Amino acid sequence: MTTAATPRPGTLTPTDAAPRRRTALDWRIRFGVLSLIWGFSFLLIKVGTQGYAPFQVTLGRLVFGTAVLAAAMAVRRERLPRGARTWAHLTVAAFLLNALPFSLFAYSELTIPSTLAGICNATSPLWGMALSLVALSEDRPTRRRVAGLGIGFIGVLTVLGAWQGFQGLDATGTVMALMASLSYPIGWIYVRRTLAGSGHSHLSMTGAQLLLASVQLALVTPLFTTLPDHFPLVPLLAIAALGTLGTGLALLIQYGLVAEVGPTTAQMVTYFIPVIATGAGVAILGESLTWSTPVGAAIILAGAALTQAKGRR
Repeated sequence: MTTAATPRPGTLTPTDAAPRRRTALDWRIRFGVLSLIWGFSFLLIKVGTQGYAPFQVTLGRLVFGTAVLAAAMAVRRERLPRGARTWAHLTVAAFLLNALPFSLFAYSELTIPSTLAGICNATSPLWGMALSLVALSEDRPTRRRVAGLGIGFIGVLTVLGAWQGFQGLDATGTVMALMASLSYPIGWIYVRRTLAGSGHSHLSMTGAQLLLASVQLALVTPLFTTLPDHFPLVPLLAIAALGTLGTGLALLIQYGLVAEVGPTTAQMVTYFIPVIATGAGVAILGESLTWSTPVGAAIILAGAALTQAKGRR
């Protein structure tokens, strides 16, 4: 993985050397579909938590997503990776890239709008930039990238309304969303150091990762929740869509994009997610929106774009 081409949260890192292949559907259309799917994910989380506990939403999301990847592996006749060491590292990756951030986002949306959760998700490249300077010796800071980090931080303060003393902001929910975004680059760095060059296909590795995350949530969920006495249909459909589309199908689309146009271009989907998440939250859920939210989001995205730029060292 390279910090200039950070993958979408919840995935193992595609290699820059992946063979480029073309499919019948133009990559721009698939790019737009992927942006819509991931942008609407935060709305689906909000709807899901209106009928089920956050851990239940996350467990359902992982189960449906794992089923999609398992079906894809069966069609392509791919097997799960082998080796105790690989599975041990995948267990940690599953926690950092799936179980933990998915659960934190679900819990955060109990108290904060889906629009704010989507914008917090856009801070992942900023966290990744800061962490890579410490953890990855080959990633040296440039003036442009450091400036991007500072600009992104200003954007976060703008979204949160720092000049107003963060009034009307649920601190716990916001911190959970930000910590979820921080968990992704920690997981990326861990994967880069432990699983890069393992020799297994990205589909089989990510399928195993989602399977392990599902097992983790299956063990934790009964300890903190009780089985629902009824199953609301709309939230259940939202969870099913979140898993099959936002987790399973989206990963398959992303693999195709990385293989055809490269990871750097595929990474640009990150900058459309908060825009779509905000539009969906306002238009469909009727969430309120102040001027500082879109302005701050634009500043965050500008800073994130700078942190991903490859300037002269």
